[in-house]
Amino acid sequence: MADVSEIDRLPVDILSHCFGFIQSFKDLALVTGVCRKWREGVKRSLARKERLSLAGWKMDDESTARMVQSAINLKELDISRSCWGSQITDNGLYKISSAKCCSSLTSISLWGMVAITDRGVVQLVLRAVSLRHLNIGGTFITDESLFAIAASCPHLKVIILWGCRHVTENGLIALVNKCHELESINIWGVSVSVDCYLSLLSISPRLQIKAGRSRLNTATLPLVPAA
Repeated sequence: MADVSEIDRLPVDILSHCFGFIQSFKDLALVTGVCRKWREGVKRSLARKERLSLAGWKMDDESTARMVQSAINLKELDISRSCWGSQITDNGLYKISSAKCCSSLTSISLWGMVAITDRGVVQLVLRAVSLRHLNIGGTFITDESLFAIAASCPHLKVIILWGCRHVTENGLIALVNKCHELESINIWGVSVSVDCYLSLLSISPRLQIKAGRSRLNTATLPLVPAA
């Protein structure tokens, strides 16, 4: 009988624990190619994860979807655009929306993913009903996405719409009207009128509106309070 190496004697659960310390997804991909046992170890390692950040990695639809679908206990997902440019499209969001963990996700970051549209975002949020934190800043979404978020994510507490220049006041008001637990909204770079700003606060007085350099139309702002 051929000699068996010490590492081959390790149970799969021990291997999966060890693989959990690997930070490079490229290295994890290499590990899965070693043998069936190691592939199963990586799969179990991903299944234990509650947080997964792919930010800074050059990922595509298929590789991202495979990892998310394996992470069955995932709560927080960050697939923000990397310095190499986002390779994830609406097709990737469709695949992620079918993952077992999607309905349990409490935090998703899609920051700067310029290749996604309302089509993918709507499909994702329809399944991500437990969302509390959502970052879709730096994308080209419109009110269509905000209407879907308002209808599907009643527990949303924080949303970042930084630089979403195609979002209008209608979408913002619908969002604040339906997401009663919303605590903070970042609309830096979004064109809003003073009337809209005041309307949002009248709907939810405790709402923190982070406007930064938003293009606030002050033409209708009274300089002197009405008597």
